[in-house]
Amino acid sequence: MLLPGLGFCPSSGGKGREWNCVICLGKASSRVSAPHTEGLGGVLVTRQSHQWRQELLKPLLNQKTKEQIESLLQDGKHRELRERLCCRLSFGTAGLRSAMGAGFCYINDLTVIQSTQGIYKYLERNFSDFKQRGFVVGYDTRGQVTSNCSSKKLAKLTAAVLLAKDVPVYFFSTYVPTPFVPYAVQQLGAVAGVMITASHNRKEDNGYKVYWENGAQITSPHDKEIIKCIEECVEPWSGSWNENLVDTSPLRQDPLQKICDSYMEDLTKICYHRELNVQSTLKFVHTSFHGVGHDYVQLAFRAFGFQPPIPVPEQKDPDPDFSTVKCPNPEEGESVLELSLRLAEKEGARVVVATDPDADRLAVAEQQDNGCWKVFTGNELAALFGWWMFSCWKENCSQDADVGNVYMLATTVSSKILRAIALKEGFHFEETLPGFKWIGSRVKNLLDKGKEVLFAFEESIGFMCGTSVLDKDGVSAAVVIAEMATYLQGQGLTLAQKLIDIYEIYGYHISKTSYFLCYEPATIKRIFERLRNFEGPESYPRCCGAYSILHVRDVTTGYDSSQLNHKAVLPVSKSSQMITFTFQNGCVATLRTSGTEPKIKYYAEMCALPGHSDRSVLEEELQKLIEGLIGDFLEPAKNGLTWRSA
Repeated sequence: MLLPGLGFCPSSGGKGREWNCVICLGKASSRVSAPHTEGLGGVLVTRQSHQWRQELLKPLLNQKTKEQIESLLQDGKHRELRERLCCRLSFGTAGLRSAMGAGFCYINDLTVIQSTQGIYKYLERNFSDFKQRGFVVGYDTRGQVTSNCSSKKLAKLTAAVLLAKDVPVYFFSTYVPTPFVPYAVQQLGAVAGVMITASHNRKEDNGYKVYWENGAQITSPHDKEIIKCIEECVEPWSGSWNENLVDTSPLRQDPLQKICDSYMEDLTKICYHRELNVQSTLKFVHTSFHGVGHDYVQLAFRAFGFQPPIPVPEQKDPDPDFSTVKCPNPEEGESVLELSLRLAEKEGARVVVATDPDADRLAVAEQQDNGCWKVFTGNELAALFGWWMFSCWKENCSQDADVGNVYMLATTVSSKILRAIALKEGFHFEETLPGFKWIGSRVKNLLDKGKEVLFAFEESIGFMCGTSVLDKDGVSAAVVIAEMATYLQGQGLTLAQKLIDIYEIYGYHISKTSYFLCYEPATIKRIFERLRNFEGPESYPRCCGAYSILHVRDVTTGYDSSQLNHKAVLPVSKSSQMITFTFQNGCVATLRTSGTEPKIKYYAEMCALPGHSDRSVLEEELQKLIEGLIGDFLEPAKNGLTWRSA
């Protein structure tokens, strides 16, 4: 069957698998049996009538994406057509993420409609009360003129698919932070929710993030089952294109005011020093990176009793072009925080907080006594948050509270500092696979068992303070760090000084994280397969340079040499590559691929015991180990890898 507007004949779907596809411009029937044709690897083009071409593309209602396909057809760009049309987006980090544009491997009206139809079918099978409980839809401020794709438009189409099937939809009337969607799913008792966002990705991208009824991002097997359902109903249903349903359907509700008020009220549960906040003379600067964060961070500061932070005027309002930064990712550090740091110096503000475009992540910078700025890493901020959340719990808990009932979590590629704090203080620490979908699901499981979770994080500046939102949340993290800085000022300390105190007490944890760009999947596979057969078949490396390897864990295959049965405790994740090496000297290093970008990331941390406080020695040893890790294991020159800073 030819799919609407694109002349697309699917034989099988899924990431990494090509679909047999046929582009027909001649007077052909709608059923085509030629799966492969000469010279085009599955794309058959016959040049006859312009009228047929128009009939073929008519159902593609987005004029801009229709024009993109038309242009490629007219220009004879068969290879690009094949790339765009013969591979379907697959669910990665709890949903879809790709460039906006025409084609089945892009984010556009049709792929969003198809994905939502698949989700509808899956939810209908799983929830008998689906049409009573409803579905949440939120969006950020991304958009692209060339494809006429904006987050709001894609969100309207998402809602239209469900409204046309008589499903109540909680559709936010304006842009919201990503954390508002999982929060709303729980607060409203919805079966699921979608946030249209690409977070901190480049401006060309957009995404479709899915949350389950527990308020956490979806995990397996939901993602795989949704893919199957999408493939069962790729042709848009009647009503799926009608984005105006959001404005006319009585089944649509706007949860904005209720959710915002409730969120800010719940936020005060992790406010422990309101009286200090009210009296504080400490100034803060906030940048929202041209995204959604400004209004909501202002409200959060008020909820804690603070004066609102000083906004960076050039970055305060939404701008889908991210016009003042090369990359809308605050994790990139001082180079992208330039405007906020200069404003802070002008205003006499010592602390800068930066939320990424969808406000689920937080970067923090603090001016030091010498006038220089320290931009904290995600792992350093986690040390501060972990200390703070436990200290506040200890000061405010009841006399019969059991510290053995308390938990903190981190992804396995993140710092082990919470583990060190837990060992000394008596609470529990757990690791999950990378990605907050794993953290959120595990936290919900612990809460259902009566446990108390104080904090969770991933090293890429994603933090969960408290459990009102079972996802990373830059809005709450921003105001918690402000309260922490205010409290420490009263103690005569800065954030940086307190960080040193934490390391002195619990042991220095010095980490370095970076990445190489690699656009060839075959190269990535070859690198990791070499590590799995390093000294012979199924034999991992026993050393890296001068450093002996104690244990190897490979969650792609499920191998872990530290376990008696050599089976990894963490779930197997065959869809991505990840190998962790534990060294004799206490260092832990992980090599993994990104779920959303063409990157090979490395994470290395020197975990010293309390008392081993010669930081320079630890840093030197860590650097030598990283050099060996890169040179021996990744071989950048041989494999054509591009380093992050290049």
